[in-house]
Amino acid sequence: MSFNRYKDIIEEGDTVILYISPQAMYAIQAQSVIENRKGEKVENVMQTKYGALKISSLFGKPFGSKVSLSNGWAHVLYPTPELWTQTLPHRTQIIYTPDISLIMFMLELKPGSIVVESGTGSGSLTHSMAVRVKPTGHIYTYDFHEQRADQAQKEFKAHGLSENVTSQCRDVCQNGFSDDVTGKADAVFLDLPHPHLVVPFAIKALKPSGGGRICTFSPCIEQVMRTCQTLQEHGFIQIKTVECLEKEYQVVNRTVTTFATASRPSSAPVPQNTTEEHSNDKKFVACIPSASPRGHTGYLTTATYLMETPLQLQEAEIEDSCEK
Repeated sequence: MSFNRYKDIIEEGDTVILYISPQAMYAIQAQSVIENRKGEKVENVMQTKYGALKISSLFGKPFGSKVSLSNGWAHVLYPTPELWTQTLPHRTQIIYTPDISLIMFMLELKPGSIVVESGTGSGSLTHSMAVRVKPTGHIYTYDFHEQRADQAQKEFKAHGLSENVTSQCRDVCQNGFSDDVTGKADAVFLDLPHPHLVVPFAIKALKPSGGGRICTFSPCIEQVMRTCQTLQEHGFIQIKTVECLEKEYQVVNRTVTTFATASRPSSAPVPQNTTEEHSNDKKFVACIPSASPRGHTGYLTTATYLMETPLQLQEAEIEDSCEK
């Protein structure tokens, strides 16, 4: 299955999104036979709250088809980065679509962009960026946890993204980025507990011609303050921090009932213990905010790196010669 190239028909080995409802979506591997816990080969049958689904019954069906479960039905959808974000196996806390779209916009990603990412995690953002920069762009992503980095690389290969994504296990806070990205990157993204420590390494990764973008994702404002100070000290400009808060509105029909007291001549007697009121129903369409809006996820800090001046280059050469 490739996230790069669309296909119409489900085949064995494909990744498929089983859509039952907005709250019930599952990413499944289209394999007719799997191994159970005893190591035995058994037929692949998925159990859902609406009954069982034989995975082999999906072969040959077009993506988007309605399929029958033993006690209901579902749809089988083509996997997009947005659907993958909602269904992927969580190895870490992930970045969701509202923040992802804003990150790619602020990093000015386009087909052919070279991006360095630190904090691969579950690969949610990496999938979206890889599809954005294809066919000639590339994502170099790093994670300090070896098992997470290996699992992410396997997913990128299974999803047909290995040509556009390179995953490595590396502690960039201590060792920086690998030499193969030096001076190549158009953009750098950092999702780390201490992003300010990686700013000097990010400068080495960005293209020396200038104009490279950096973006950090930090849940705490103290991280943002330290990162902004470090960016300013290292010559970055256009430093900005934003927070993406999604607020959903619903368009609904509403009815308001008003009561009016009937008027009578002043000379007419008023019966005791009686009122003359008329009700009037007014119907209208209203737009109201959701009762439970999404809360804080993280702060996005972006900045632009200026081209190194001849004086800075000369100072760097002097420092290198002194070290040697």
